[in-house]
Amino acid sequence: MFQAETRIEELISKLREQGYRVTPQRAAVVRVLASSQEHPSVEQIYDSVRVDFPMTSLATVYKTLAVLKDMGEVFELTIAGQSSRYDGCRPHSHPHLICVECGRITDLDIAPVGETCEKVAKRTGYRILHHRHDFFGVCPDCAGDSEHREEAHVGARAQQRLVP
Repeated sequence: MFQAETRIEELISKLREQGYRVTPQRAAVVRVLASSQEHPSVEQIYDSVRVDFPMTSLATVYKTLAVLKDMGEVFELTIAGQSSRYDGCRPHSHPHLICVECGRITDLDIAPVGETCEKVAKRTGYRILHHRHDFFGVCPDCAGDSEHREEAHVGARAQQRLVP
C-alpha cells in the first residue's frame, strides 16, 4: 500500500504543477487509479468514487482520465468489444495477461520488451512511439469454472443416455 500512497501523492502533485484544481472527487479518481492493480474501467472508477462522493458525475471521471492521459500518467488499455481499462500504477506500455472469459487483466513482467522495440525500430526505420504485447487466454479461476461446467455437461449427457 505504501507504493500506492506514493503514487497518489505523485499524481496529485503533478496535477497541481500543471495548474489543475485537485477537488475531492478528482483526488478520489486518482486514489482508485493509483491503488488498483485491476486495470479498472471508467464505470468501475465511477462506482468506486461514488461510494464516498455520490454527487460525482461520470464527466468528472472522464475529464480526470483525459487530463492524466495527456500528462502521460495513465495508460489506457483498449480491447476490442470491451470498455477501455486504465492503469495508473504503470502508465507506460507493458505486457498483460488478459482472460477472454472474465476480462481480468494482469500485468506481466517478462524479458526486456524495450530491446525488441529497439530491434524493430532499427530493422524497419520506424520511430516506435509505444507498443502492445498482450497474451489472451483463460485465467485459472475461469478455467476451473469451465472444467466444472464441462463435467456437469458430460454428467448430464451420460444421465440422459441411462434414462429409458
